[in-house]
Amino acid sequence: MATRTELQRRAQSLLIQYALFRWENAILLGLTLVLTVLYPRPFPWWPGWGWPALGLLGVALVIYTSLTDTQANGRILVALLQEEYTPRTLRHPGLRAEVERALDYQRRIEEQIRAQRPGILRDRLEDTAGQIWEWVRSIHELARRLDGYLAERPSPEQRQHLRQELRDLEAQLRLETNPETRRQIQEVLAAKQTYLETLEALEERMEQARLQMDQSLTALATVYNQLRLIDAQDVASGRAERLRADIQEQIQRLDDLVASLNQVYGTRFDRPMPAADPGAVAGAPGDTNP
Repeated sequence: MATRTELQRRAQSLLIQYALFRWENAILLGLTLVLTVLYPRPFPWWPGWGWPALGLLGVALVIYTSLTDTQANGRILVALLQEEYTPRTLRHPGLRAEVERALDYQRRIEEQIRAQRPGILRDRLEDTAGQIWEWVRSIHELARRLDGYLAERPSPEQRQHLRQELRDLEAQLRLETNPETRRQIQEVLAAKQTYLETLEALEERMEQARLQMDQSLTALATVYNQLRLIDAQDVASGRAERLRADIQEQIQRLDDLVASLNQVYGTRFDRPMPAADPGAVAGAPGDTNP
């Protein structure tokens, strides 16, 4: 995954291309050529290089205004962010909207920074923007995990069926006297019980993730508004450092939550349940596919 610095370089390259190939430049160059050929000297004092010089000056002005256009730079950067984090690949529309909202805050923050004059304040804001980048990355990773879970989680009916299977197996175990058959039933029972416990743990973690997603987006909006109000005096007073600490805390929360989801998710999906010998567990209820 590209870093913020790499995407900024790509955005700058695209901005230069945008500045060079704007339709205004094409019109200016075409008009300059026509005037140079048809009206080379509209006034007696007009030099032969007058129209080319004027045309080049106009092109230079268009390029300068394009390169200093913070909104154009922001649009290019958000397009690269959309390409990098690809919210459109998220199947759940609510999660897709939340990631797009986070990316929009990232774009606004970048525009806010580029509007600042070079100096200590801008340098501090650049550092903060790097943290925001990590924050958005964590939000995207959390959304990706939530999206996968929502697409694959068993329905309430399937979970109820699994609980019924556990009750049936427990009843069968109480009546079974053959040691080998009892062992087989116990293995199936333990596997299904572990599976159910993992599903419940995952459901609890995912509920925490949904709440954390809402809280994190609200905090991101708050940070954006705080960044808009920060000035050089706030940098000297330490307010900017406190803001950086708050951002780092948000990132750590998200990373810890994603790590716990990965752990439970891995237990759920990477370890298949042991299969019982159908012949040994005679009359046992059918296995439930995860």
